[in-house]
Amino acid sequence: MSEGFGERLLGQLLDRAHEMPPQLLAPLVAEEVHRIGGRDVSILLQCYEQVELVPLPGRGLTVGEAVPIDGSRAGEAFLRLAAVEDEQDDGVRMYLPLLDGSDEVGVMALTLDTVEDDDRRLLRRLAGLVADMVVTKGAYTDQFFRTRRRQPMSLAAEIQWSLLPPMSMNNPQVSVAGILEPAYAVAGDSLDYALNDDILHLAIIDAMGHGLNASVLATVAVGAYRHARRADVGLAELYAFMDRAIDEQFGPDQFVTAQMMRLDVGTGHLQWVNAGHPAALLIRGDRVVRVLENPGTLPVGFGGAEPLISSMDLQQGDRLMFYTDGLVEEHRPGQEQFGEERMIDIIEQVGPTTQGVQHMARNLSHALKRERGGTTSDDATIFLVEWRGGTADHLAMLDL
Repeated sequence: MSEGFGERLLGQLLDRAHEMPPQLLAPLVAEEVHRIGGRDVSILLQCYEQVELVPLPGRGLTVGEAVPIDGSRAGEAFLRLAAVEDEQDDGVRMYLPLLDGSDEVGVMALTLDTVEDDDRRLLRRLAGLVADMVVTKGAYTDQFFRTRRRQPMSLAAEIQWSLLPPMSMNNPQVSVAGILEPAYAVAGDSLDYALNDDILHLAIIDAMGHGLNASVLATVAVGAYRHARRADVGLAELYAFMDRAIDEQFGPDQFVTAQMMRLDVGTGHLQWVNAGHPAALLIRGDRVVRVLENPGTLPVGFGGAEPLISSMDLQQGDRLMFYTDGLVEEHRPGQEQFGEERMIDIIEQVGPTTQGVQHMARNLSHALKRERGGTTSDDATIFLVEWRGGTADHLAMLDL
């Protein structure tokens, strides 16, 4: 079977990827683009606050200023998860989202004299390969992490970010997306999820206290959650394992509030344990239709509590919003707390203006921060889940 020109280019990149050192990603991508007649190549990575796209430095790349996600063509591609073409005097400036699986890394920008369908197809595949390489090569270097930072990061936040899974995932059955504030000083908030066959597992936690101690407490809680989850136990056993781990390590004076969830992505059946955490919200048709205020369980770490498991069946298109108390407890000196009611009003304003849960999580977090006067004195985390149902089996079928 003969290879076309585009297939050969992508094949060369794949052939070299496994042994290529991270610093050669930039010149190799630039060379690939130049071979198809492109120029002025930039790789823009999302900053930790999800506010800007920051150019990655490297030989062969065009490095300018960071660009805002809101109001820029690069940001449009990032938010729409689709290529954007900008007609200019010297050609067509293309912006392609960098998707690692379905987690969005950033945007690749380049200029071509003209753009045809073959160019679009090749560049879409190249952007996917570049995103995968940024993620895999990022495990071997600090360069990509440094690029994404727009201000100094605390040690506690460094630990927390190293724990986190990809902050978004999207497939035909379910989408998830999260955001943590303050991005460079988060300490006790954390989350984790995994899609194992047809079951989406999720935990969101808020460790008591602030700073490094809260970060260490959260680290143990997330580690215990993963350990129990990977042993494929039910929610009751999972809670008991986390509870015992925190109690034995830190004693009864320190604890973690948490919610642990299991969602069957085929049927929409939801089970959850609320361990002293703010109740999740059910969003249907851009309206908050229910606060999931079922009987609660003691926070993780008090030792020996019997967990109460709640359940319900979702409708296709339903969204669940999990959050930590920093979102609603923020207040200015002498004033009342922000509160759940005001938060729900903003959710119902922001929801109709967004596309997908990643866009909604980001815009909602930023809108809530503005409404709180631009301050986040405590950790404030949002995690959204949208259930679509159906099956993804068609993605395993090859079109020949």
